[in-house]
Amino acid sequence: MSWNEPGGGKGPRDPWGGKDQGPPDLDEALRKLQDQLNGLFGGRSGGGGNSSRGSGSLLSIAVVAAVTIWGLLGLTQIGEQERAVVLRLGEYSSTAQPGLFWYPRGVDTLTRVNITQVRSAQFRETMLTQDENIVDVSMSVQYVIDDPKNFVLEVRDPERSLQHAAQSALRHVVGESTMGLVLTEGRAEIAVKVRERLQQYLIAYTTGINVQKVNIDDASPPSQVQEAFDDVIKAREDEERVKNEAESYANGIVPEARGRAQRIREEAEAYRQQVIAKATGEAQRFDQLLAEYEKAPEVTRERLYLDAIESVLANTSKVMVDVEGGNNMMYLPLDKLAPAGGNNAMPGNMMSRGLTSQQLREVTDAVTEQLRRDLGSRNTRGGR
Repeated sequence: MSWNEPGGGKGPRDPWGGKDQGPPDLDEALRKLQDQLNGLFGGRSGGGGNSSRGSGSLLSIAVVAAVTIWGLLGLTQIGEQERAVVLRLGEYSSTAQPGLFWYPRGVDTLTRVNITQVRSAQFRETMLTQDENIVDVSMSVQYVIDDPKNFVLEVRDPERSLQHAAQSALRHVVGESTMGLVLTEGRAEIAVKVRERLQQYLIAYTTGINVQKVNIDDASPPSQVQEAFDDVIKAREDEERVKNEAESYANGIVPEARGRAQRIREEAEAYRQQVIAKATGEAQRFDQLLAEYEKAPEVTRERLYLDAIESVLANTSKVMVDVEGGNNMMYLPLDKLAPAGGNNAMPGNMMSRGLTSQQLREVTDAVTEQLRRDLGSRNTRGGR
């Protein structure tokens, strides 16, 4: 049913509130719009009190809507890895922790900082060592933000400050080291010293940066002297190789020499023990002989004499005999007399092997007896 169709009420329905069923008056519409605007900005409308109340209601709704939108825009979520530095009218207010956070927009400003992200910076510098050599050193620094407030507010450009501090620390440490130490086994020690000095600089600058690790990625001489340096490296490698060969040779010779020395010491100790044992045995034998000598001096003396003569004559084939009544010592060539001695003669193979003590005694007694008989018969003939 249309608005102008009859039968819909007591009178025609005019959406413009007019009494006529014709088109709305544009002037009237503009006048109403002007009245509403005047009501919003404190003006007075030409209408009655109903227009004023409608204008006040619209203003309240607009204000509430604006405040609601402004409040919702200030609501934010801070991540677990983040911290937020809050500035109120340009002045530090607080550091927001992880979670839901609200701040008044237009009054406070929020700067988010990730405090768990490990960041890296690369540096390469050419510098002078302690022994006045030039080296190119490449270094990487890994760091995290430790204090968000200092990182945001205290230093204008923290990364640039980090770069300057790292270069200064590297030059200081390399300037106290020799070229050989920088290029070979001293990189790890240099990295530790650079980190300690760099952290001291960053704390003094209040940058809010904590250095996690410093790596010396590369250290090399300038390209102009690279060939000479390669020769030096080769010479050092040859030196190490020769040292290793010498140590290997020493490891083979020294144990052998020690073994020979130990063997000689053991032989000397064995000889010492042998001499001591022999001397001890001789002393005990002498004590036993002394005891027997004290019991029968004549018999023991004769026995000792015979043993001594036996030990001497056992090693010779010639004997000197002192004959009673004679003036000369007679020489007996036993090696000549023994084979012609009749029953007392011995085979040549036995002579070649040597006489036993018993055989030697028998031969001596027989020869002595024969000499006595010959001497007696000679004296008898001379008396006649």
